[in-house]
Amino acid sequence: MAENTTRINASPAQTFAVLADGWMYTNWVVGTSHMRAVEADWPAKGSRLFHASGVWPMAMRDETVVEEMEPDRRLVLLARGRPFGEARIVIDLEADGDGTRVTMHETPVSGPGQWLHNPLSEAMLVRRNTEGLARLAAVVERRTTPAD
Repeated sequence: MAENTTRINASPAQTFAVLADGWMYTNWVVGTSHMRAVEADWPAKGSRLFHASGVWPMAMRDETVVEEMEPDRRLVLLARGRPFGEARIVIDLEADGDGTRVTMHETPVSGPGQWLHNPLSEAMLVRRNTEGLARLAAVVERRTTPAD
């Protein structure tokens, strides 16, 4: 299980608002290229968003479903990412002073991503999710200058 933590300079409600906007998904999820559709009740349990991964004309059509949701606190997703299979992503939000501590856990649960899971693939997931959380922070904080 890949685990990443970051601090975002915004409240848990502001942070969750970005997670709850399915159209923002491709702005922070590394590897996705564009949104195709978002069900109207996103992020209610069982709701889905439809995205693509990769570069046209080789883009793969995938979807992500909400398995659990606690407003301003927790979002559990089952993401399909062909050709790698499915992964469960748990995003926990915790108030941290005037900001939010965000912890993301990603676990491959099916397909080649699960069968071939090893320390090298784990390190790649950690690196990818470090970038994803950096993107999420930039969107939530609505930065006007880069953090780096």
